[in-house]
This record gives sequence, structure tokens and C-alpha cells, in this order.
Amino acid sequence: MTGRLMEYVVALGANLESKYGPPAQTHAAALCELGREGLKLTALSRFYRTPFFPSGKGPDFVNAVAVLAAEMGPEDALATLHRIEASFGRERRGRWQARPLDLDLLAAGGEIRPDAATVRAWMDLAPEKQAVEAPAELILPHPRLQERAFVLVPMCDVAGDWVHPILGLTARQMCAALPQADREDAKAM
Repeated sequence: MTGRLMEYVVALGANLESKYGPPAQTHAAALCELGREGLKLTALSRFYRTPFFPSGKGPDFVNAVAVLAAEMGPEDALATLHRIEASFGRERRGRWQARPLDLDLLAAGGEIRPDAATVRAWMDLAPEKQAVEAPAELILPHPRLQERAFVLVPMCDVAGDWVHPILGLTARQMCAALPQADREDAKAM
């Protein structure tokens, strides 16, 4: 516990059934579990159907973004997300795989972890390296969030005014900068 209330922005994604059912039911169950683990839901986007990334390599995803509040630090919040994913059947066997549940810590307020230079290096990582490399430490904000309509479209529902602490852009501005076709691929359910 940190002793202070932190606000977290978390992306939810799933494209396989879990023990709780199809992706939308899995998300509902995961949100309940997050609450039991001390991450209180304060806002939830609509659910969106989005194409698998990379395109054509798997079933469509159901994505959403939640704003959560907790008296725990970002590292503890991330550990909690990973523990919940595992309890829902998530196995980390590679990048960009089909999964019953994905919980990505997008932001912890305006915090930068571990430092701006490291975050920027991960943001600038070449696409072919993104497919095979994963950071060993917590990177905040999430280094890919500004590139992903499946994150930014639902994020605009609940945290559109959140400002990226390195780019200086709101979630709405980052979303508007994406190609229109990418934004239109995220279809509210």
C-alpha cells in the first residue's frame, strides 16, 4: 500500500473464451476480481469489437478501458493484473497472441516509469523488435498506447482528457491523430 490513492487506466482485451464464458463475460468477471483485489472501478468504457493485431492472425478482440483507483503502487497494481490474467487462463507464450484475458496497465496518473529516456526508447522501438522484445521492468505510460485505436477509442470514453506525460497530448488528441480506418475498426458493441 502506498497510503495515497492512485488512479490507474487499464485496457481489457480478450478474444478467446475463459472459464467465465465469452470475452464480454470474461471482462465482467475480471472487473469483479479487480475490485476484490483492491482496485476500485471508477469508470468503464463501452465494449468494442476490434480486429486481431496483427490483422488476420486470430479471432476479433473485445476491448474496453477501465479507470481504477487503489492504494497500491504501480508495480503492485501490475502484479495484481498479471495474477488475475493467470487465474483466467492467460499464458504468456509470446507477443500478440490470442488470449482469454489481457489486462494492460496503460497509465498511473501522469507517472513516468522508470524514466522518460527509457519510455521513449520503448516508444521508438522498431516494429520487428516489438514483436519479440518485452521490457523486464514496468514502463509507464504504456509505450504503444498512442499507436493503438483498440486502446484509444475506448479510452476516450472514460479518460479522454488524460495527458500523456511525455507527448503532452490528450487521449482524444492521440486518437484523432490515428488513421480514420483504424478508429473505425473499433466498433462499439
